[in-house]
Parts: sequence; structure tokens; C-alpha cells
Amino acid sequence: MILDKIVEKTRLRVEALKAAQSLDTVRKEALATRGSSPFSFENALRTDDITFICEVKKASPSKGIISEHFPYLEVAREYESAGAGAVSVLTEPDFFLGSNEYLKEIRQVVKLPVLRKDFTIDPYQIFEAKLLGADAILLICAILDTNTIGEYIGIADSLGLSSLVEAHDEKELYSALEAGARVIGVNNRNLKTFEVDINTSARLRKLVPREKLFVSESGIKTADDITVLRQNGTNAVLIGETLMKSGNISGEMDRLRRTD
Repeated sequence: MILDKIVEKTRLRVEALKAAQSLDTVRKEALATRGSSPFSFENALRTDDITFICEVKKASPSKGIISEHFPYLEVAREYESAGAGAVSVLTEPDFFLGSNEYLKEIRQVVKLPVLRKDFTIDPYQIFEAKLLGADAILLICAILDTNTIGEYIGIADSLGLSSLVEAHDEKELYSALEAGARVIGVNNRNLKTFEVDINTSARLRKLVPREKLFVSESGIKTADDITVLRQNGTNAVLIGETLMKSGNISGEMDRLRRTD
């Protein structure tokens, strides 16, 4: 499965990072770093309507190159001016063609909370996220057990970082809840077939306590999709490909928000 390949590449990447700079050094630097307001990412999701988490994304394993010409700073600025509540930035380099530099530079040009979208498998990456300027990290239930998710949430909390804990099905959802996740993301993409069904979010939303923040991810393309999720009590949507390919980010976001 592609996820296994991504995780293995990530392990090699983290090993190389540790060889260049020790975990202890990165931890101390991260703990000494003053960032934006603590937990600004989850605070941005507490609104009266669905919040848009807009993703800066060059490529993906399922879609290939999404943006050949990749003006990531311009895209991030457009997201902010169009009313996004937060920005998600891919930093995984091998399969999504992301980069830490994208996040560092975007952090300098927008005031929105920034989610680091990567495959977190080691505490090193959480401290690294803080140093890069992230406000939130992604924790994926498909690659982390319940105890590890809880541990990583605790590390992120100590740095003032929010944790978006991502599930694909009921089993993973219960793992996220047991681990103490405050922000639950449901990925509508089937990891085995890559098929997308937003009804996954609609179904799993019913299992999440209302005091938790709920994010729907992947495959959200129409105003009708947003309406279904809005009516189901979804707090935020994470959208990348639809916006990146639109050619008119502001117009596309207006179209998605339409309620008539």
C-alpha cells in the first residue's frame, strides 16, 4: 500500500535529520521558540459557519502533479484574502513534492494559522514543526496506535500546537477519541482504492461528541458537498486540489460557500 511506502521514506528522512541535528537539540530549540498564539489553529475553527482550511499542494500520489507552475506564496496570499480560516502546507517531499521551505516562507506572508501536513511518525517532527512556524500538526490514525497518538498530542500541547487527528473509518475514529483528540479529521478517501465519498464524513460525524472539532477532508468539490457537511455539524473542510486547479481561488471559494 502506498501509505507503507510513504512511512518508510519518512523514517529514512527522519533518521537523516537526526544525524544532522540531535533530537535533544531540536527539542530545546522548539521549547524556547515563541510562536503565534497557542492553539490558534483550533481556535480558528470555532466559528458560526464552516471554516475553510485551504491547502497549498503541488502533487499527490493519486493525482500526480496538481500545479506544474507552483506559485505557493501567491496561492497562500489568495487563500487569506478569499477568507480562509487556516492554511495547510504539504511538506512531505517524495510523494507530494512538498518542502519545509514552503511552510517557512508561507508563515512569513500570511497571518492565518498554518497546518503542517506531513506523516508524523516521530517526536522529532513535532519539534521541527514548531521551528518551521507551524501552528498545527497532522497525526494519522492509520500509521499511529492510540497510545502514540496520545503521546504526540501531549508533545504538541507543550508547544502550543494543535493536533489534527485523522481517521478513515470507525475503528480509527474511536482510537482518535480514546487518545484525547480535540480536533478530529475524517479523510473521505479510501486508502486502498483511493475512491472518495463525502458520506464517510457525514456518517462518522454522528459518532463524534459535539464539543470536539470536526474536519472533513478530501473530495469536497461542490456547494452541495459543503451544504451536506454544514447541515451535519461539520466545523471545517480541508480543500486543496479543487482550489489549486480552479484558476480563480476567490471565485471558487465563493461558489463553494453558496447556500442557495
